[in-house]
Amino acid sequence: MPYAYGTLSVESGTHRLVRISPFDNQGRRQTSFAGVEVLPVTEQTDHIDIPENEVRVDVYRSSGPGGQSVNTTDSAVRLTHIPTGIVVTCQNEKSQLQNKASALRVLQARLLERKRQEEQAKLEGLKENAAGSWGDQMRSYVLHPYQMVKDLRTEQETGNPSAVFDGELDGFIEAGIRWRKQRQLAGDGA
Repeated sequence: MPYAYGTLSVESGTHRLVRISPFDNQGRRQTSFAGVEVLPVTEQTDHIDIPENEVRVDVYRSSGPGGQSVNTTDSAVRLTHIPTGIVVTCQNEKSQLQNKASALRVLQARLLERKRQEEQAKLEGLKENAAGSWGDQMRSYVLHPYQMVKDLRTEQETGNPSAVFDGELDGFIEAGIRWRKQRQLAGDGA
């Protein structure tokens, strides 16, 4: 569905259900709350291209054990990712090319992890506070003593909860989009 996230994001919030509990042998009315979160599907990134002009390569002599060849050739490599300041060094291999390839794999892994953290933070920023309790609900579904579904933000309502439960949400979604648009316009003018 095109624009699914933008369209359905108005459904985020606390939904309240009032009904006769099927689990109460005394037939008492029960109120339940459900938090609804609508989040976009994001593609998982498992590879990242690093332009050469964003990486500074420094070569130097390895230190530590490994024989005379370690101390006589510039085989150790330090990569600095200029935009982020991430530094990776590698001196495990005897050849500069092998060390550079190893360091590049480590740098890619660190940049991928950083990107995943940023994407996660962006998703967390999209989440709304959905603490379900009295007074916080955005929509009520009442099945007893009368039949009604009412959006408390938009005043949109219907006397046919079964239709809503079967997916007839268009009226509520459209009213929610208009409500959000009015709030944005009111916020811009303030």
